[in-house]
Amino acid sequence: MVVDPEHASVNGRTRPQRSQRTPREVADELRARIRSGVLRPGQRMPTQARLAAEFGVERGVVRQALRILQSDQLLTDVTKGSPATVAPDPDRALTGPSALPQPTTVYLASRVADAFAAQHVEIDALCLTAVSLNLALGEPLREIHAGRLKPAKIDVRVLLPSRAIDLAFPVPVRGRRGDGPVHERWVAQRNAQGQVLQHNLLALRATHAMDVQVSFRALPFTPPVKLYLLNGAEALFAYYTLTRSRQEIDHESLEMYDAEGTRSMLFAFSQGTGARDATFVEQSHLWFDALWGTISSDLVLTA
Repeated sequence: MVVDPEHASVNGRTRPQRSQRTPREVADELRARIRSGVLRPGQRMPTQARLAAEFGVERGVVRQALRILQSDQLLTDVTKGSPATVAPDPDRALTGPSALPQPTTVYLASRVADAFAAQHVEIDALCLTAVSLNLALGEPLREIHAGRLKPAKIDVRVLLPSRAIDLAFPVPVRGRRGDGPVHERWVAQRNAQGQVLQHNLLALRATHAMDVQVSFRALPFTPPVKLYLLNGAEALFAYYTLTRSRQEIDHESLEMYDAEGTRSMLFAFSQGTGARDATFVEQSHLWFDALWGTISSDLVLTA
């Protein structure tokens, strides 16, 4: 089902309290050391326990920071065991979350895990089914249940297409659309993924006494893109790329146009990486809020 050591001594001094540093802040400090040459290419990183003691944070925060640097191609061999290694050529690596895009399955999980280090987690998502978001929530939910992450409040809003519309995709290449087997399979997947998301998050109310709100709204159109907004500070954006394939649905082989959202390349924009990124994040929030408050409608996750 989804469905640490005490404060160590550093330089002879103990840290009586854990700091409020986020994984992003720890990653930024370590990134600066790599860029400046303090941590050299091919060098082993300090252990996670040592880094946790130095920064005054839980090991889970350090682990997430290291994953951020791994996703930026600055570190290799990030595991729970031996220390990570600085990349052989960090000068050619990614410089931050707004650099090169990465597949959703590679990048979204680390960004969502980072977002859950905040006391108030805010996630807005616009997508077709919420499959990718559910996959990304697995790690932070495990960290919460293990006691390594402790947000006080979680607010999640999800915009999904209405079942009442004729989707642009997925659709059969020929034949029925609106109420055919392709559409009904998508509706079933949308509802199932939404229910899993809702169940796993709302369960935190009972298990960890957290203030959790999960809301869904239905869109009157098929979104050609997917968008994730994290804690008001980061926007992850991807295009749905259509493919033509043959699949078996209800024992019938159908040729269809569909999009594999988990493989979409995510472009990341952060308020902390310049005016252009900050403007994109701000405008993305305005766009999402406008859709939420105007043309979207109530969505009930039932068959």
